[in-house]
Amino acid sequence: MEESIRKADILIEALPYLQAFHHRVIVAKYGGSAVDHPTAMRGILQDLIFLSVVGIHAILVHGGGPMITRTLSASGKRTRFIDGMRVTDAATIRAVTSALEEVNGRLVAQVRQLGGCAEGLTARDAVVIATPHPRAAELGFVGSVQTIHTGPIRQALGRRAIPVLSPIGRGGARFYNVNADEVASEVAAALAAEKLVLLTNVRGILRQPDDPDSLLSTLSAAEAKRLMERGVIHEGMIPKVTACVRALRRGVKKTHIIDAAIPHAMLLEIFTKQGIGTEIVR
Repeated sequence: MEESIRKADILIEALPYLQAFHHRVIVAKYGGSAVDHPTAMRGILQDLIFLSVVGIHAILVHGGGPMITRTLSASGKRTRFIDGMRVTDAATIRAVTSALEEVNGRLVAQVRQLGGCAEGLTARDAVVIATPHPRAAELGFVGSVQTIHTGPIRQALGRRAIPVLSPIGRGGARFYNVNADEVASEVAAALAAEKLVLLTNVRGILRQPDDPDSLLSTLSAAEAKRLMERGVIHEGMIPKVTACVRALRRGVKKTHIIDAAIPHAMLLEIFTKQGIGTEIVR
C-alpha cells in the first residue's frame, strides 16, 4: 500500500507540469552514439512516448556520428575532423545521408515497437534548409541552418506522432552535413518550443570538470557566456551551450543539458522540482 501511495504522490507532483506543458512543444536532441547504447535509448524513447501520450508535442532530433564513421570505414574512407567538424566531400556526404537515414529508420521502428507513434523526417523531406558553412572551403559539404520548414513537423504532430528528424540540410540540389545541436536549436526556435533538451553523456555543466558534485543546476544565458569565456565550459560542451543560448534568444522558454544515462532523465528533469541536470534560462 505504501509503495502505491508513493507512486500516486509522484504523479501528483507531475500534475502542475502536465497542465502547464499540455499542447506545448518540447524538442529533444540525442547524439548518434545513442544507437550503440540501447538501454539508454530505450529509456529516452519511452520518455518521448510518455510526453506524446499526455498531450505534449515531443520532437526528437538525432545525430549519427559513430554510424557515419563505421559506414566510411567499411568503404575504406578515412574520417578527418577540423575543430570537431567532419570534413565532408562528395563521397562523404552520400555516406552521411545514408547512415543518418538508417539511424532514423531504426529509431522510428523502435518507437513503434514500444507502442508509440513516430514519423521519420530525413533529407528527402527538406525540413532543414541549409547554406554552406562559413568554412566550406576547407570543410566541404558542411552547412549552417538557413531556415526550418515546419510544415512536415506540424503535420506529423497533428497526427499525434513523434517527428524524428535527421540533421541533413538541403540547399538547392545539394545536401549538407549540419550539426545536430544547431538543428535542434533552430527547430525549437521555429516552433516557439517550451523547452529544448540536449541529452549528453555528462550530468550537465560542472564548475569543476572532475567533480560531479559541482553541477550547476541553473544558469542564465549571460552566466553561461561568461563561463565559456573563462574556459569553465569548453570543448564539446561549447556547441551545446551555444545552441541553448541561441534558442533562448529566439524565444524558447527554457533549455536543459542532462545525462541520458540516468534512467528516464527527461521525465526527471521536466516533471520534478529539483531536476537532474543543468537548465539554462533567459
